[in-house]
Amino acid sequence: MTDLAAQPTFTGRERELRALREDIESAGLHTLSGHPLPQARVLLIAGAPGSGRTTLAEEFVRQIADGYPGGVFRARLTDPGGRAVPTERTARDLLAALGTAAPPPAGADEDALTEAFRTAFAALGEKGRALLLLDDVAGAEQVLDLLPESRECLVVAVAGGPLTGVPDVRPCALGGLDRAAAVQVLARHAGAAPRVTVDPRSAEALAEACGDLPAALVMMGGWLGARPKMSVADAAQRLLGTEEPEEGAGPLGRAFRLVHGSLSTAPSRMLRLLVLAPAGFVDAHIASALAGCSVSSARSSLAEFVRLGLLRETGPERYAVPGCLDPLLRAELEARERPSETLLARARMLERTVRQLRACHAICQPSGSEARKRLACMPRSLRFSRPDEARVWLEARRHALLAATRTAVEEAGGELDTLARRLISALARAFEAHRDPDESAPELYRLHELVLDVAERGELHRERAAALLNLGDLDARTDRLRNALVRYRTALDAARAGQDPVATSRALESLGGTHAELEDWGRATDWYGRALALRLTRAEPADREAAARLHGRIGAVHTYAGRWGDALREWRAAAAAFRRLRDSGAHARALAEIARVQEYADRPHDSLRTCAQALEAARKAGDDRLEAALRLRVADACERVGDLRAARAHRAEAGRLLGPAEGEGAEDGHHVTGADAP
Repeated sequence: MTDLAAQPTFTGRERELRALREDIESAGLHTLSGHPLPQARVLLIAGAPGSGRTTLAEEFVRQIADGYPGGVFRARLTDPGGRAVPTERTARDLLAALGTAAPPPAGADEDALTEAFRTAFAALGEKGRALLLLDDVAGAEQVLDLLPESRECLVVAVAGGPLTGVPDVRPCALGGLDRAAAVQVLARHAGAAPRVTVDPRSAEALAEACGDLPAALVMMGGWLGARPKMSVADAAQRLLGTEEPEEGAGPLGRAFRLVHGSLSTAPSRMLRLLVLAPAGFVDAHIASALAGCSVSSARSSLAEFVRLGLLRETGPERYAVPGCLDPLLRAELEARERPSETLLARARMLERTVRQLRACHAICQPSGSEARKRLACMPRSLRFSRPDEARVWLEARRHALLAATRTAVEEAGGELDTLARRLISALARAFEAHRDPDESAPELYRLHELVLDVAERGELHRERAAALLNLGDLDARTDRLRNALVRYRTALDAARAGQDPVATSRALESLGGTHAELEDWGRATDWYGRALALRLTRAEPADREAAARLHGRIGAVHTYAGRWGDALREWRAAAAAFRRLRDSGAHARALAEIARVQEYADRPHDSLRTCAQALEAARKAGDDRLEAALRLRVADACERVGDLRAARAHRAEAGRLLGPAEGEGAEDGHHVTGADAP
């Protein structure tokens, strides 16, 4: 968000830049009336497609960036194809760019996210003025939702027309370049030949035929540069003789039709298909998959498109279709490609993306694993040599990868659902391999929602249950427990419809855990009991382990509720089950919980005997930390029955097991807590 995109050399627009700088300092109508607004000032750069509005905004931001030490942040508010970006997504991306310490949790609604962003951005403005560039604004409400409440901040908005409803907005309307600047643009893109400078009248005629629009001038300059024997006058005549596309678009449309029509068949088709690239992100692999050609051929074609002004370079080997050309290319795609061919191209691109994501995940797996073996069999161009290289690739394409999943689910009419499920699975695995759980939780939440959409459309009950369970887990992790309960109940119905006993048991257990979090002990016991009954009807090893664990969870609920007899019964059942499973560590922990309940029930001698049994089981497990924690528990039990000598001996032995750093606290009579303590 904070990186400057690769921009072409800037020419002209001195008057507009000067007016924009003056607008920063000028008093708005509300200030003159004595009621200055608390929000940031909004400068609007408005113009028709191809007028260079985004290029002007970037140049203006570059010139004033030093006056905003809080930083420059960017967001594009319209996706390729003309669909407005959901404000929720924009706010979360901006919060990530701000580096907010505690962003709203995964699944948070739009109001919570926009409020968090406005607050964080305003706080940044108090420390040092900050600037927000909003490109391709579709409507005033998008700006209002994100408008920071700080006069120290500045918002630069780029749109096609006025933003009625945004208070105190200062518009700068763009037309074509002045004629001298237009000729400069032509000369720069026409190459080293002096044709433009030696024939100024023809150059001005060509600029006029381009409407002095930067996008049309760049295309015609590149087209002229590829034809060293053509005169500027002939180029102007060719352009004036070219028909506009049916969609109109004036000089920009004529220039596009002339340049696009001059391409040979294969590059022309590749260019049309590039509008299918997710989030407008294009690289050689995406172009290769869409067109069905080699990666090297795709690289050559992309470089040629950049020279012709048909593609914009945004970084090393990364490109984007200019926004002004996107609707023209989509019209060409619809007119020249059958729907089946478009679907096949999209499927090839998604299949390539799945393979790259699998390579991204596999590089983080241990050497000799099955994933690493499959990685070695992949083409060299798809592989990664190091995990950090794979992470850089993943982060650079994160928005595009998420857009690819949305497109596969929402725009293919269900025809790519199988491929969409594979893509979502591969992307989730890549996120889990390269990102922290909290970092990837918002993206995973959206991915599980997409899986849910696919499952509901195809009546895939098992996939629907899995998606609902995952969404419920994310809701529960962020303390939206009521939402989690709804998810788990719906997942239970789906799992039963799909005859999936594992998912059914997991849903039952999750319902019990959520009610326990809500301290609804009766319902927690009931749901855990149903999960236990289901596990006991099955004979798989995993079911026996789950049954032992469920006995313990029911025992914990009874303990919290103060039902000591019921708690002892369940913990004893858990201990017996773990003993049969020969899990000495879990057996020791269950015995320790029995001792704890006996202590709560005021049965100190019973508690001491059970602690000794737990200690013996811990020795068998060979877990020094567990043994040390249990010795401290035994020491406490010995003190309660008056055996101080034994208590000191156990504390000393615990100190020896824990080592000097932690053992000092143990010998002083303080408990050592940690994940290993029962």
